[in-house]
Amino acid sequence: IDDLAEVDYSLNSLPAVFQPFIDLDLKGIVYPAGNYTGPPYVAAPFTVPDESDSMLYLAFSEYFFQTSSFAYYTAGAFNITIAEEAKSGKLFYLFFFFLQTCSYFNISTEIFGSIIPEVAKYSVTPYPVMLKLMATEIPIISLEQDSFTVEIQGSMEVLAVLPDSTTQSLFTMNIAANTSIALNIFDQKLMGSLCLNRLRFSLAHSNVGFFEISLLENILSYILQTEVIPSANAKLSKGFPLP
Repeated sequence: IDDLAEVDYSLNSLPAVFQPFIDLDLKGIVYPAGNYTGPPYVAAPFTVPDESDSMLYLAFSEYFFQTSSFAYYTAGAFNITIAEEAKSGKLFYLFFFFLQTCSYFNISTEIFGSIIPEVAKYSVTPYPVMLKLMATEIPIISLEQDSFTVEIQGSMEVLAVLPDSTTQSLFTMNIAANTSIALNIFDQKLMGSLCLNRLRFSLAHSNVGFFEISLLENILSYILQTEVIPSANAKLSKGFPLP
């Protein structure tokens, strides 16, 4: 698939040949690149709807998406560092929302200090800020009728970048997010609509002292709902061509 993941789509069984069609049962297991240890999931059997309007029907089970999530998590794809100069073009996978939000700011201790007084007291001199984001658990992908949901458990560490290029940790937040994407097919394109169902922050550790996380949570949620998600949906609405 890419440098981080590989897919095994070899046959599970012999092709089943019938008069009107042929059934191919493929594995559809995604592994971290070079690591073929079995994922911690069990594939549930499923069937393709009995339709004959098209020449080819291709179905993906929830197992395929679960193993994809496991492979990218194992490969460290959800561990990301973003600095002051980061651009939205560096956004990656399911942390798209948090990174895109940060691109709306020239992020610095001064910005965080205007929201969190404890940061302003701790760091009087403005310094650039580095964010370290990581998934603390394997993201959970669940298929539903015409949509799928993604549950993300992660953390975000905020660090000040000092003049000598060393960093000093300010605080770390736990992140819990739930998103859903509704899918539909129109004019031979797969289109989607993204919705942020839930976003919660909690303070995991702080070197600046205890502070209420609710204001920062509200600001980030507002930017996501009013700027980032509409921008993402504008791109999703253009659709992806289907074969």
